[in-house]
Amino acid sequence: MTSGARRLPAVYMRGGTSRGIMLNRKDLPQDRAEWAPLFLAIMGSPDPNRRQLDGMGGGISSLSKICVVGPSTRAGADIDYTFAQVDVTSPTVEFAGACGNMSSAVGPFAAQQGLVDTPADGPVTLTVHDTNTGKLIRTRFAMSGGWPATTGDTAIDGIAGTGAPVWLDFQDPAGTRTGALFPTGLRSELLGQGADTVRASLMDVASPCVFLSMNDLGLKSLPTPDALTADAQLLDRLETLRREASQRMGLTATETEAAALRSVPRIGVVGPPAQQTTLSGESLTPDDMTIAIRMISMGDPHRAVPVTAALCLAAAVGIEGTVPADVARPGDAPLRVGHPSGVTEVAAEVATGPDGTPHVASASVVRTSRILFRGEVFY
Repeated sequence: MTSGARRLPAVYMRGGTSRGIMLNRKDLPQDRAEWAPLFLAIMGSPDPNRRQLDGMGGGISSLSKICVVGPSTRAGADIDYTFAQVDVTSPTVEFAGACGNMSSAVGPFAAQQGLVDTPADGPVTLTVHDTNTGKLIRTRFAMSGGWPATTGDTAIDGIAGTGAPVWLDFQDPAGTRTGALFPTGLRSELLGQGADTVRASLMDVASPCVFLSMNDLGLKSLPTPDALTADAQLLDRLETLRREASQRMGLTATETEAAALRSVPRIGVVGPPAQQTTLSGESLTPDDMTIAIRMISMGDPHRAVPVTAALCLAAAVGIEGTVPADVARPGDAPLRVGHPSGVTEVAAEVATGPDGTPHVASASVVRTSRILFRGEVFY
C-alpha cells in the first residue's frame, strides 16, 4: 500500500434501481466545500469516456451517486441524509435534488452503522431528514440477525430476483426546491418558441419535474432509451425545454445557469398505456399500466424511472388539468407507471381545499435495498 494513500470508510449499496457510495458524515471533512472534489475522485469523474473506470461510478447517472448520513439536526427526525449527484463527464457535483431510490438505502445504512437504535430482529420505522429538500421521509424496513433484512418476496422491475421491502413515505413532498406545488401557479402552460411550442406541466413534488405529452412532441410511441439516445435532435429539444422550465420555475435565473444545473428539473415524456417490451424482454400490455413515461436524468435517458419523478407523476395524475392527468387512464390506484424496465407502483395522497387548491399530503413507494460491501474507498 502506498504511504499516505487517501481513503475513507464506506459502504457500497443498491437502493431501488440505483447504486451508490454510503458515507458516515463523521468521516468527512467538516468543511462541505471539500466534499465535491473528494466525491469526484471517489466516483472517477470527470470521464470523457463515460465509463468512470478509475472510480466507483458506473458511467450513468443512476450509478454515480453518493449519500451522506449522520445524526439528525432537525427535531422530529432520527437521521440526516444528504444526496450528491456526481456528473459522469464534467467536474460537477449537485446537491440540488433528492434521490428516491437511494433513500431506500439510508435507513438500513444508519442501522448498520449504529446511528440509530434498532432491534436485532423485527420491524424498524425511522424518520429521515432530507437536507437537500428540507423534507421528511418515513422509512420502514426489517432487521434480521442484527442486520437489515435482504431476503423477501418483494420484486421491483429493473432488479433481478426479490428482496425485503423498504417502504418510503415522503411527507408533505411539494415545494422541495421552489416552495410550491406549481412554481408558476399554472397546472399546464406552453414551453418553447413560435411554432415549436408544447404544452407542459411544471411541478415540484419530491423533486422538480417537467412533464410533456408524446403526442404534443409529434411522437407516435415512446422510444426506448437506446433510440432516445440516438435521437440527438429530440434530446436537444428536450434539453432546451428543460432549461426554459428551470428559469420559469425559479430554479435558475439565466440560460447559462439552467445549463449548468442538470439534476433538476428532470424532464419526462408521458404517453397513454401501451404495448411495450421491457429491456429484459418482458411483454407488457396496456392493462399493466396507468401511464407510460420516459425520463431524462442528467442529460441521459433513464432506463427505469427515478422514484422522485414517479412520485411527482402520481401527484400530477391526481390533479385535474395537468398534462399527465389528461394522458393517464382514470381511476387506477395505486398508479402503475410503465417505464423501459417495467412497471413501478406509486401513490400520492392529493386533497383539494375549499378554494379548489390541491395539496399533496404524502407520496409513497416500496423499494428494496441491499448492502453490497463495506470497507474503505480509495481516492
